[in-house]
Amino acid sequence: MNSNRDIDALIEMMAKLPGLGPRSARRAVLHLIRKRELLLTPLADQIGRVAATARVCTICGNISTQDICEICLSEKRANGELCVVEDVADLWAMERAGVFRGRYHVLGGTLSALDQVGPEQLRIPQLLDRVADENISEVILALNATVDGQTTAHYIADQLEDRVRLTSLAQGVPIGGELDYLDDGTISAALRARKSL
Repeated sequence: MNSNRDIDALIEMMAKLPGLGPRSARRAVLHLIRKRELLLTPLADQIGRVAATARVCTICGNISTQDICEICLSEKRANGELCVVEDVADLWAMERAGVFRGRYHVLGGTLSALDQVGPEQLRIPQLLDRVADENISEVILALNATVDGQTTAHYIADQLEDRVRLTSLAQGVPIGGELDYLDDGTISAALRARKSL
């Protein structure tokens, strides 16, 4: 009988997190156990609270603790600019840069024929509805500079052609780069130098 079954299970779960392998997970769990009162117990409590309250914003796809996130609720951000990103991590990266003051639309991925991901598996139909229903003057395609990201950008551009001003991020975003890994200054420069499609 393994007396460390719960600890081993925690290590296995931690190893599934991005950036952590089995050895890193073991070190993290050992550190948490050593700092039980300072880290482990508060972390467990916070994870429980987030598990109970986190939800996807019904408008943009951001993660929030309410049905509509603070960005979508803010009247100050209703300026007609809609920034389309692949993932919530990309939205958070854009917010961290602090230069975009409009609203967002999270697709939930990119089009991929190999993975059988079409427009219906993403939030592209909701994007088209938002452009039709909201007072959107510009759609900024802030998709990653990957093959799938660019394919998705072209598909969206075709769907929105002649309906709204379309721009994309410009300089500073390397081919194959992902927004979540870029520094704030690079994101800021890319947003300021966006170009029409």
